[in-house]
Amino acid sequence: MTTNSFTHLPVAVIGAGPVGLAAAAHLVERGLVPLVFEAGPAVADAVTAWGHVRVFSPWRYNVDAAARRLLEAAGWTMPPEDSVPTGAEIVQRYLAPLAALPDLAPHIKLDARVISVSRAGLDKMTSGGRDAAPFVLRWTDTDGAERQALARAVIDTSGTYGQPNPMGIDGLPVPGERQARDLITYGLPDVLVREREAFAGRHVLVVGSGHSAINVVLDLLRLRAADPATQVSWALRRDSIRRLRGGGLNDQLPARGALGLAADEAIAQGRLNLLVPFAADRIEPAGAGLLVVGRQGEDEVRLTVGRIVVATGSRPNLDLLRELRVELDPMVEAPPALAPLIDPNLHSCGTVPPHGAAELRQPEAGFYIAGAKSYGRAPTFLMATGYEQVRSIVAEVAGDAEAAREVHLVLPETGVCSAGPEVPETSCCPAPIAVPVAAPTALTPKKPCCGTAA
Repeated sequence: MTTNSFTHLPVAVIGAGPVGLAAAAHLVERGLVPLVFEAGPAVADAVTAWGHVRVFSPWRYNVDAAARRLLEAAGWTMPPEDSVPTGAEIVQRYLAPLAALPDLAPHIKLDARVISVSRAGLDKMTSGGRDAAPFVLRWTDTDGAERQALARAVIDTSGTYGQPNPMGIDGLPVPGERQARDLITYGLPDVLVREREAFAGRHVLVVGSGHSAINVVLDLLRLRAADPATQVSWALRRDSIRRLRGGGLNDQLPARGALGLAADEAIAQGRLNLLVPFAADRIEPAGAGLLVVGRQGEDEVRLTVGRIVVATGSRPNLDLLRELRVELDPMVEAPPALAPLIDPNLHSCGTVPPHGAAELRQPEAGFYIAGAKSYGRAPTFLMATGYEQVRSIVAEVAGDAEAAREVHLVLPETGVCSAGPEVPETSCCPAPIAVPVAAPTALTPKKPCCGTAA
């Protein structure tokens, strides 16, 4: 329970993605007033950005319990629980209707980017009266005007999608990367439809070894089937081909294993140029394209490409929290009590134990980081985990300590997110959502060993 006395103020939620809207739903159910800030022009703007991608997990893992109760009370019908939606379908069939409910809609601010959070009248160094002061959130609207709002508690569910990791194997941009941004795309571009013109007929280098990279590579191979002038090079920054095969029979989300099998098949058939292990040294302009100079093992590689896709995961934006007393693990950049529970060297997406307010609590009373952002740089986040996080957090904010402590979570077991001897490069969930996977095509085995998608 928060220690301040400003119980008449709303609870601020930063981010109107799946976890942020779930937090709002739980707040409404407990009679608390949410104040939700969404930086984009519509709710779940980050999910919409990769809406063309199909997630691994079925609907039953993608809908929060409190959100479902509010929606069904308004006449909403749950999609078939075992069907697997795209990101766009999750927004259209679940998140947009949820945000439109009269209980939530008046409390959501769109085009509202939070730029800082602090205690009203106090900087980070001031201790006296700190827990009794409300939070003040500074945010900008579409005109760039700076505004502020007060809150009794703050739940930061702003995710990591807008903070992509750079191309460098050392975690830094390679020389020339910033200057080449016009020809570099980060994350999951829609190369088959929305961004087709930018990729068709060009030599494209994809950097990354996780599910996001696999999705992009397979889509580019589909594009190549329609436009043979398209060339695909795939750079894995570590020697991790074995991870591409997915969890196989051990994966309870079979579409995840099938994705790895499809990538393995494409490699075996020689439909792309595979560079492994690859480390980029620099990027230079080369006519209308780019020259990438790097190393494949001990050998120098010089590759001229038309575009680069960097699919190496993302990291949290911590700038807006500079005036709060926040503790983060130095490696994972997650709350210290959570970090050992999600360490990708030890855990996969499905082996993270249940956790809630106790593990997410910060020295700044009443402030919590939840959702994908709470996992920092760990690539093991699943949306269902975020739902249980905010259920527990809201219970604590409401003063229900018993409900906050009783955390329960059943996740599908998987073998694909384990790091083994190395840390995976990309997140199981590039947005606050379940792992994305491309829709089935001829590239996906008709009968993968892991069964049909579930």
